[in-house]
Amino acid sequence: MKYISTRGEAETLDFEGVTLTGLARDGGLYVPEMVPSFSHDEIRAMAGNTYAEIAYRVIKPFVGTTIDNASLKRMLEETYSTDTFRHPAVAPLVQLNERDWVLELFHGPTLAFKDFALQLLGRFFDHFTARKERKLTILGATSGDTGSAAIEACRGRDNVTIYMLHPKGRVSDVQRRQMTTVIEPNVVNIAIDGTFDDCQALVKECFNDLSFRDEVGLTAVNSINWARVMAQVVYYFTTGAALGAPDRTLSFSVPTGNFGDIYAGYIARQMGLPIEKLVIATNSNDILARTLQTGTYGRGDVHATLSPSMDIQVSSNFERMMFDLASRDGAAVKRSMDAFGRDGSITLTSEALETARQIFNALQVDDEATKHVIKTYVDTCGYLADPHTAIGLKAMETLPENNAPHITLATAHPVKFGSAVEAACGVKPKLPEHMSDLFDRKEAYLTLANDKAALQSLVRDGVSP
Repeated sequence: MKYISTRGEAETLDFEGVTLTGLARDGGLYVPEMVPSFSHDEIRAMAGNTYAEIAYRVIKPFVGTTIDNASLKRMLEETYSTDTFRHPAVAPLVQLNERDWVLELFHGPTLAFKDFALQLLGRFFDHFTARKERKLTILGATSGDTGSAAIEACRGRDNVTIYMLHPKGRVSDVQRRQMTTVIEPNVVNIAIDGTFDDCQALVKECFNDLSFRDEVGLTAVNSINWARVMAQVVYYFTTGAALGAPDRTLSFSVPTGNFGDIYAGYIARQMGLPIEKLVIATNSNDILARTLQTGTYGRGDVHATLSPSMDIQVSSNFERMMFDLASRDGAAVKRSMDAFGRDGSITLTSEALETARQIFNALQVDDEATKHVIKTYVDTCGYLADPHTAIGLKAMETLPENNAPHITLATAHPVKFGSAVEAACGVKPKLPEHMSDLFDRKEAYLTLANDKAALQSLVRDGVSP
């Protein structure tokens, strides 16, 4: 399996290369040169398999020969075990009514869907760096959940130092403390004076500074890293295996700000999983919903909401979708992204917009509607949803009335946003046992201006809090 850049100018890499590189050197994102596909019989044969077994079938074609079969199986079995995920199903389904389901992706160590990819990515880093005696510097940005999942996956690893940026005052207390109470020599938390988009832009600027990138051995844990997206494809297939695919079609509602999780669903669809619709569920930071409605992909001001992990107005992974919408023309994508960087907006062709609308629906849900949904589902189903999942549940209502299962991705445990949940429905979520002392733990983090030079100086010096 080879990987190419969405902007068409970077070198072609294998899976090890894209995992350790992250962002392509031309500023683009890596995608498979060819997406593998499964026959109906192969999908049907996944029924009754464990999560790790299905993960092996889905991931092996993307990995190719860069990891031997025995090592890959071992890593998957260790990642998707009850030692890491607290539910025996790993990603359990909860039925709400005859047609509607919730896919719970919050049973990992940091209570969010990011654990599915990052627990595996940490093992990939160990495997590749041990083989080459290589040291990595990870630089990442988080709107709340990526940071804690990445830190948990990388803490204490000998060949990795991780610098994680979060927008100061714009993540929940639980999210912040999950990051800043990890006191390890190889973990540096940094609060940036700005928004998540500012944090993400700083990371991209550092990656695009090729001399700095080479000097410190930079790599990525954000979903610009293909391995992140690849790992998230798996739970679409485990859901399909549980709900009768390929003999039944499925539709998914996905709370998303950076387009990575729903793009993983798109890849599952490309691989043969019979997905009828993918619904983009977003808060008032609605760049993705506006794009689908108007055809113009244009940044706006970032607004603080009850669902801070989606407080994003530049969705990095949308570039991967644009690549396919442009018939995989890297030069065309580069022109578009250059225009977006210059003007703050681009307009899709009518053909591209029509293709996107055949695959995706979208709905923007504001804070008042989010609170109403949380209370409604507690009252009617006894189901307690976090604000992001609530937005997904509301967006699920855009799907047509048919017999196909409709699945909302529950991307975070409600305790991560306990104040918002309690205010909405009067129920106070409780921290799980392994996190019960979270608010008693000591915090350590740095505060930094939104300044590339200051960040690079800190990384070069290896400063820790």
